[in-house]
Amino acid sequence: MNTLKSENPLGYEKLPTLLRNYAVPSIIAMLVSSLYNIVDQIFIGQGVGYLGNAATNVAYPLTTICLAIALLIGVGSAARFSMALGAKEKEKAELAVGNAISMMVLFGLVYLVFIQLFLHPLLTLFGTTPDVMPYARSYTRITAIGMPLLIITNGMSNLARADGSPKFSMTCMIVGAIINTILDPLFIFVFNMGIEGAALATIIGQFISFLMAISYVRRFKHIDLKKKHFKLQKVECLKIASLGMSNSLNQLAITFVQIVLNNSLTYYGALSIYGSDVPLACSGIVMKTNAILLSIIIGLAQGSQPIISFNFGAKKYDRVRGIYKLAICYSLVISLIGFIAFQFFPRQVISLFGTGDELYFEFAVKFMRIFLFMVLINGIQVITSNFFAATGKAIKGVFLSLSRQVIFLIPLILILPIFFGIDGILFAAPIADALAFFVAIFLVRKELNHMKTLDTPETLNTPA
Repeated sequence: MNTLKSENPLGYEKLPTLLRNYAVPSIIAMLVSSLYNIVDQIFIGQGVGYLGNAATNVAYPLTTICLAIALLIGVGSAARFSMALGAKEKEKAELAVGNAISMMVLFGLVYLVFIQLFLHPLLTLFGTTPDVMPYARSYTRITAIGMPLLIITNGMSNLARADGSPKFSMTCMIVGAIINTILDPLFIFVFNMGIEGAALATIIGQFISFLMAISYVRRFKHIDLKKKHFKLQKVECLKIASLGMSNSLNQLAITFVQIVLNNSLTYYGALSIYGSDVPLACSGIVMKTNAILLSIIIGLAQGSQPIISFNFGAKKYDRVRGIYKLAICYSLVISLIGFIAFQFFPRQVISLFGTGDELYFEFAVKFMRIFLFMVLINGIQVITSNFFAATGKAIKGVFLSLSRQVIFLIPLILILPIFFGIDGILFAAPIADALAFFVAIFLVRKELNHMKTLDTPETLNTPA
């Protein structure tokens, strides 16, 4: 018994307890990270109107690109840092962190300058309309200032978590979100600052989070950073980028979908009774509402990853299968709640984001019901993609994570409206979701069956 307790609890603790302990902090972090845009959307909808919501939707790809940069550096450096510590190579760990911080600063400043120089063509590319452009430009000019802060905060959050400080990582994000939530209504309704007020509230919250995150540079538990570690080295930078590439590419794929979706909605919307602005505004609401549900499922997937990886490495394949199936069950329960809300109470959900005429609500309700019809099975693809990454099947994981967005959804968005008009765009999502689901089931069934053949009497005796 003493020997058992001296082992890593990932190998013997009950799976429901483990998943709860690991998933809850990840879910909170994911929810908070999506809160900035959701809060902006709600208050802007109430204080500015649906054109303001359309503006934040058009500007949103810039944020997803920013997060892709943060994942490239943050996830990559955290993995590099952890591997170096595990190998007891302290100098390499210090070099990974120092180079990562320098990369965050450099990439953040370059991205800020790029946005400011090419703002108008970027917003045009993302699908803005003449009526939405003034709002989008005002909003983005300000929020762009916070992009370097967001990259550094997210990157340092990953490093702090890898250093053994997950609660500090969560606190950084929570404090900024709370400040943003308090300042949004104050700036929009009390000071009558409109969409500029929402943007200002966002970057103030990001600045406070940034100050907390950057303070961790002097608080690392396992390394001692010196000036020499911050000098960029090409080899080190490439190793960091390679480790964060899969997460970054997935984020960029989402950005690509947003660009294609926005442009398709404005084009085919102009040919319909709804016009170009209403579909654009409705898309922002539906996508960001679904982002809340997805953030919970992604947090669940991230929480299961260390449990899966540890037991796979320990060849306890029954526990690997057990935690995967448990995560799938939890994701189905979460998705069922989302499905009920989206199908039976769409108008109530949409009303949280502001008012509009009857035509606006008609399209918004139809958009939510059709576009998110297959939301019940979306979590399976997310959990399964994470499962492959956690078991070292990186190529399968990346393929599965990109299958829904790039292989299925984008072609369907481009093809279906040729025959069915704007309704074709709405039906593209549930069809892509169903196709990605079948691919996920096909791949994971083969993997789980293969694991059964690897089981031994010793591994089957470990508690689940």
